[in-house]
Amino acid sequence: MSPRKSNLESTIYFGDDGWWHGRVTMGVLPDGSTDRRHRMARTEPAVRRKVRELEKLRDEGRATKAGRKPTVGQWMETYLTDIASLKLKPRSLDDYWSKTRNDIVPGVGKHRIDKLGPEHLERMYADMLREGHAPSHVLKVHRILSRALKIAHRRRMITENVATLVDPPTVDEIEANPFTMEEAKAFLLAAAKRPTFMRWLVGVGMGFRQGEALGLRWKYADLEAELFNPHWQLQRLTWRHGCTDPHACGERLHRFETCPPDCATHRTYTRGCPRPCPKDCTRHASTCPQRKGGGLVFTRPKTKKSRNAVPIPPPFIPALLEHQEQQNEARATAGDLWQEHDVLFSRPDGRPLDPRQDWEEFKELLAEAGISDRRLYDGSRHTAGTILNELGVDMPTIMEILRHTQISQTRRYVKGRSHLSKDAMRRMGDAFLPAPQPAPKPPTETRTETADRRAARARRRRIR
Repeated sequence: MSPRKSNLESTIYFGDDGWWHGRVTMGVLPDGSTDRRHRMARTEPAVRRKVRELEKLRDEGRATKAGRKPTVGQWMETYLTDIASLKLKPRSLDDYWSKTRNDIVPGVGKHRIDKLGPEHLERMYADMLREGHAPSHVLKVHRILSRALKIAHRRRMITENVATLVDPPTVDEIEANPFTMEEAKAFLLAAAKRPTFMRWLVGVGMGFRQGEALGLRWKYADLEAELFNPHWQLQRLTWRHGCTDPHACGERLHRFETCPPDCATHRTYTRGCPRPCPKDCTRHASTCPQRKGGGLVFTRPKTKKSRNAVPIPPPFIPALLEHQEQQNEARATAGDLWQEHDVLFSRPDGRPLDPRQDWEEFKELLAEAGISDRRLYDGSRHTAGTILNELGVDMPTIMEILRHTQISQTRRYVKGRSHLSKDAMRRMGDAFLPAPQPAPKPPTETRTETADRRAARARRRRIR
């Protein structure tokens, strides 16, 4: 009889099937039974190497939990539903879901999470770049997947986060393109012809984000103290199903076939025809009778710093009071059709301005003012920071006005101007090499004798 093996000692033996087998005791399963893992190989040295690797993971506390591992697609759904939803803001969570459905699941969703390798991610990123996705988009997908795998690694579902072994595409920082002072005045001159003039005056002159500007309410506007308190922002969120069978709910909108090359239905889509629906499609929540959590929603700003009060320029106060009177007149005209939301900038029926229409109006104003195309952020937040810098405001003060948490972020928002740089370097040159002084003018000869010369000659005659 062979001696009894000690606790946690592994067993290696040659089986009747012609393979070498190894059994490793890892611990205890949730039901109280012993967790024994199996390894097999054609040769004894090979199976011993596998057994030693498993024992090392066990002794270092890095062994994965027992049980069949989920696929990447299954884990991403669990991560976004039960974990990320507790921490992320609604708009960020919508973005995570969008990139998971459109990129991660079609790319690597069928791989088991413990069988996912770095080569799978590299192939997916290369395919995305070939399809025309921007490097910044691919980088965001990489970060989302890396975060999900990091949580799986913490829970010992996988031995290593393979996303850390992959180099994502390099992204060049987008250079800010703010308005010059002349462009800002031309833009506001074009906006003055529209009823939304105050929205653009506040956006360009105070550097509010789009959601913050559209979410401003009279309740949080202290015109006497000349302060705005941006406690809320307006965002458009994706609808979620409220029914028990999301797939059946959107049945009439499912489209499983690929569009033909000469598709006329989606010819106006800037990104081309949408992808066909997966077999278990649960989208189309916007048509669900019990839909929830979507549409225009007031949400809290991302950080606590973003809710700090912002001083209102004193010249803006009379314009704001006039805008308030015009809104009261519109409320009286609308009567029962008015929907009270207490927002500063509203539609004729009282509802908040739609961010999509707001963006379209920004593009129209650019064309009317003769300004080259640029991002909404450039025409508001970047412009405010840059012009404040040109007016001589120091960087910490600009940081407080824009409500940034780090001054390095403020420096990225402020763009230097070439004429200011030239003036600064001219003064630097004068400090080291002063400009040569002009030569004194030679005395000019005059034929008219002065009184002093006559008096001097008279004194000399008297002395003689």
